[in-house]
Amino acid sequence: MTRAAGTRQGGGLTAGQGTALYVGAVLGTGIIALPALAAEIAGPASLLAWLGLAILSAPLAATFAALGSRYPDAGGVATYARLAFGDSAAAVVGWCFYFAVPLGAPAAALWAGAYVAGALGGGATTIAVASLVIMVVVPIANAFGARLTGRVQLCLGLLLVVFLVVAIALSLPSARMDNLRPFAPHGWFAIGQAATLLVWSFVGWEAVTYLTAEFRRPARDVPRATAAAVFVVGVMYLAVAFATITVLGPAAAQTATPLGDLLAVGLGGHARILAAGTALLLTLGAMNAYYAGASKLGAALGRDGALPAWLASGSVAGETPRRSLAVVGVLSMVAQLAVLATGVGPKPLVLLATSLFATVYAIGVAAAIRLLPRRSMARAAAFVALAIVVVLLVMSGVYLIWPALVTGGALLYLRRSSIR
Repeated sequence: MTRAAGTRQGGGLTAGQGTALYVGAVLGTGIIALPALAAEIAGPASLLAWLGLAILSAPLAATFAALGSRYPDAGGVATYARLAFGDSAAAVVGWCFYFAVPLGAPAAALWAGAYVAGALGGGATTIAVASLVIMVVVPIANAFGARLTGRVQLCLGLLLVVFLVVAIALSLPSARMDNLRPFAPHGWFAIGQAATLLVWSFVGWEAVTYLTAEFRRPARDVPRATAAAVFVVGVMYLAVAFATITVLGPAAAQTATPLGDLLAVGLGGHARILAAGTALLLTLGAMNAYYAGASKLGAALGRDGALPAWLASGSVAGETPRRSLAVVGVLSMVAQLAVLATGVGPKPLVLLATSLFATVYAIGVAAAIRLLPRRSMARAAAFVALAIVVVLLVMSGVYLIWPALVTGGALLYLRRSSIR
């Protein structure tokens, strides 16, 4: 007898375990720095950007959950793009993911370096040295196969949640509602600019698509885990942003280590050492996962003809894609050195990376509209998600040049490869 879709047996993940994994995937490195950057752009009104994205991420997460429960496959968004639109769309998705990592990794390393500097002193020099050390350690660890296990990654995610709860609980007694005034010192349009930056903090819902085949009952457990994760992530982000603004006041727009400052309010200056250690662990774990994933993706793209075949080495399960990893590592280091040399900071890197992720989301939800059943709630959520992503793309402004170039590069490469 054929097993019903809702009870199809898959891997070993339960809904509870899946919730923990998704929370860890979305509550990433952005939370250690973006509350302050958003406050710098929009002041207390940045809370509306956090709230809006927390609410609007629900249909986006629901769309990917619906796709994952119906098409459980490790190929994730690229698989849906291929099913809906063909190999060209899948290649564009792959390129956007692959070339987003060399932009995002340096930003994460700089944020972690700022926490080290906050604990040890040394200012810009300490930030630069710490970030460069991180940029060297992570690819070397990946090259020798020293990757963090899923359990360790899960523990890092839980550690982050505990760290956030402690920082909020200890600092909120010092909150002052007067710090919410003036509410929009830079105008209401600044809320949209802050939201564009904060997309980084909500990147990770696509992680659902890569793990759906590991659930015991994907059709039942994936939507449950996603709904729980959307709630937890939204509450945590809003709580951290609210504490950052109401506790730190005007200083929130000037600090590079908001969580360290919140802990220092509650525990004193020595808490910055704890904050630095947590930021380093979180950053190393997140970067390790993204380097591993991107290098494997690059090898798969090389195998499938969407990147040079030279990169295909290591595409087989169990092998280390050292060539693809070297490309990611070199590009990341070039971006890092460029930022350090120009002194522009991590903000442009974040905006460039989020424009790529928004492009991937646009293709993913467009694929959902084509693949999901008509007149279904999941397809309706996909239409809402597509409207949201289009707004985010428009708000990206000049930073859309980068995904346009990456898309053009992917399509041109495929065309030249087919001619050969």
